[in-house]
Amino acid sequence: MKKKDLKRLLKNLPKTPNVMGRDKLFNSAVLIPFVKIKGEYFILFQKRAQHIRQGGDICFPGGGFEEGIDKSFKQTALRETKEELGIKKKDIKIIGRLDTMVAAFGAIVEPFVALIKKSALKTMKIDENEVEKTLLIPLDYFKKHEVLEYNLRSEVKPYHIDEFGNKEVYFPVDELGLPQTYQQPWGHKKHKVYVYKYEDEVIWGMTAVILNDLLKRY
Repeated sequence: MKKKDLKRLLKNLPKTPNVMGRDKLFNSAVLIPFVKIKGEYFILFQKRAQHIRQGGDICFPGGGFEEGIDKSFKQTALRETKEELGIKKKDIKIIGRLDTMVAAFGAIVEPFVALIKKSALKTMKIDENEVEKTLLIPLDYFKKHEVLEYNLRSEVKPYHIDEFGNKEVYFPVDELGLPQTYQQPWGHKKHKVYVYKYEDEVIWGMTAVILNDLLKRY
């Protein structure tokens, strides 16, 4: 490496830390909507329509960053809230954000905390193609009811045996001359899963992780 090459390398280093390989992952943003009603703060959740991916799950409004449409993740959160719940930007005030969340299955979530005007609840119009219903849950409820903790176990598989018994190799361990231990599934890592119960509903997954982080801060 010559001096000019080192200078080019230094010039191309990121000015601020980001997530390595972000462009290969699913980038998204969600809004954590607070609504003040009679002096008490509530969180506005939505339940996903049954016929879509992850149907029936409780989540925050939000979705994927769209190139050419969204100029920032903040704009993604606002746009998705408008599309899913019909709440306009003028009725939303972003007051902060949480850390970037990198999910185990390859998704990045940028969570924004916002205040929603109470009057917006009356004019709210949900997109029934995506949202079954909304839920208003008092913030204090989560302080009074402890989170439940479970575990999921994941492993990395270098190959797959299909329904006909054929072996499909994803990672050629032998060809690469890697240790035989990688011929078999490895990892066996346990992932902690948070669960909150509210009446007949269950909040879990990424939503529960974000909610748990939020609650630790207040």
